[in-house]
Amino acid sequence: MNHGKSIRMFLVDGTPGGIITAQIMNWTGQVVTAPRSRLADLLGRPELKRTGVYILIGDDPENMDRSIAYIGESEDVGRRLSEHARAESAGGKDFWDRAVVVTSKDPNLTKSHIKFLESRLAKIAKDVGRVTLKNDNSPTPCQLPEADISDMAFFLDQIRIILPVLGYDLCRERPRTNIETNIANFSSSTVSPRFELNSPRHNIHAEAQEIDGEFIVFAGSLARNEWAGTAHGYKVLRQTLIDENRLVEQPDTGHLTFIADTIFRSPSAASAVVVGRPDNGRTSWMVSGSAQTYAEWQIAQVPTVVGSE
Repeated sequence: MNHGKSIRMFLVDGTPGGIITAQIMNWTGQVVTAPRSRLADLLGRPELKRTGVYILIGDDPENMDRSIAYIGESEDVGRRLSEHARAESAGGKDFWDRAVVVTSKDPNLTKSHIKFLESRLAKIAKDVGRVTLKNDNSPTPCQLPEADISDMAFFLDQIRIILPVLGYDLCRERPRTNIETNIANFSSSTVSPRFELNSPRHNIHAEAQEIDGEFIVFAGSLARNEWAGTAHGYKVLRQTLIDENRLVEQPDTGHLTFIADTIFRSPSAASAVVVGRPDNGRTSWMVSGSAQTYAEWQIAQVPTVVGSE
């Protein structure tokens, strides 16, 4: 059973685009994030003079659906970020436009602890595969006493909870799909019934499910073998999936096949990739075994307000 979490966020500048701090009750850690344009102000904060881990994030110019990230650690995070802010010719990094820093409210976070966290965060981000990781080498994990490993495992869990709330999904666990879920046994508020998209004309069948706010097309689903619509951002997304071998051509059928469960930001992004043209996924995806569209299912989840006109 999942329990609720209380996260306290503070907009230092009073705006969502500035410096933001975040904390979880009963957690010794604290997180601060800011755009690169506010780096000078960020460096003036006391957290940046402490031992901690940091994440540099920027948009991937070659993939509209992904970000680029670099994960590091330092006993003086502010000094390290200043070095990364230099031009690449001077040893800095150009790709990032946002920084996230994780430190502790007390002085108990040591060099060994942050090297352990850096290694685990980098491995998780690589395994999850939501971003392109810029770390040249996988950080070497530091050996810790058993009790410290337990403490850092809890610390890491809190980081993984707070980062998505701030808009950073690089370590967010991919949803676990449930093949048996359908409209008959649907009960969870975070898992939808199973949806399907059929195109008899192109002999295409795809299946999907919405889990924890993400729309997932299942492995084995079919997609049209070519893009037939006008130029669109979804065409680039589709080509990215092909280039990454997540959408593979099957010579015997002439279709493309999803070889792994694939997350999309919306039903329309998913349906466009499947049918090979811009598409309204809210009406194309149907609840499996019924004539109910995704949009109709979504509307049905909202209770009627008593006394409304």
